[in-house]
Amino acid sequence: MSRTALCSDRVLLNDWHVVADLTNLSSTAPFHTRLLGVDLTIHCRGRYRRQVVRSDGGEPVNSDSRYGFLWACLGKPERDIVFVPEANEADRYLVTGGSIAVNVSGLRAVENFLDMGHFPFIHTGWLGEEPHTEVAPYKVELTDADEVVATECKFYQPVASPTAKEGFVVDYIYKVIRPYTVALYKSNPVHKARLDVITLFVQPVDEERCIAHPFLCYLKEGVSEASIRSFMQLIFAQDKPILENQLPKRLPLDPRAETPIRADAVSVYYRRWLRDRAVTFGAIPARM
Repeated sequence: MSRTALCSDRVLLNDWHVVADLTNLSSTAPFHTRLLGVDLTIHCRGRYRRQVVRSDGGEPVNSDSRYGFLWACLGKPERDIVFVPEANEADRYLVTGGSIAVNVSGLRAVENFLDMGHFPFIHTGWLGEEPHTEVAPYKVELTDADEVVATECKFYQPVASPTAKEGFVVDYIYKVIRPYTVALYKSNPVHKARLDVITLFVQPVDEERCIAHPFLCYLKEGVSEASIRSFMQLIFAQDKPILENQLPKRLPLDPRAETPIRADAVSVYYRRWLRDRAVTFGAIPARM
């Protein structure tokens, strides 16, 4: 299957996906993008009216705005846009972290986001450092909301966030909300009893390319919106070349395809979860 193949997964076609950061849109020129192998054109008429159409025939596509992004659904929406409850808390900055194009399957991008094992080696001096390389055991489960959640995740980080003044063991919670949407809840260095939230909305451009749209809900004390965005872009810039050098570019779903270790528990669960939901776009399906 080529990377330009159209998507046939109902679970993806009838769901909402981010297709643009609103700050990148202009009323003076159309914005061109691609979702699930379909070329789209976005027209802005005035400040608030935006229309998404298929570039091949001009048919309108379902669209809506939320969290500073424009969303689209190529089919008939079967559920609402992902809800981020922390976006309603007044003492948080709500920051879009930039739209980062990555030449790899969006499923690979989600899995990389779930991986604590690479922190000391890819994000040295920031999210990890030697000799603190061990990933301690953690719990993974499927919730009643059909989300994959990893809890009791802990990792030592020298600079856990823009507000960090010293290294400490950070508490993490991971939540896979949709096949291409994943959230991270992590300790805030100032308010140790509360968590900063990073949600990654991954736009599957085609089978082997994606655009990552981070949405950052950070407690305001001791930090600025600019520093939040800068920190996120620094971390993702370190991830991007690693992701783009992964082979194969699509995510193998066959449990025999890649050898997991204990630290990969959430990744193993995520791949099984994708198989059970018949997600094939951006994946190499498991052999029967």
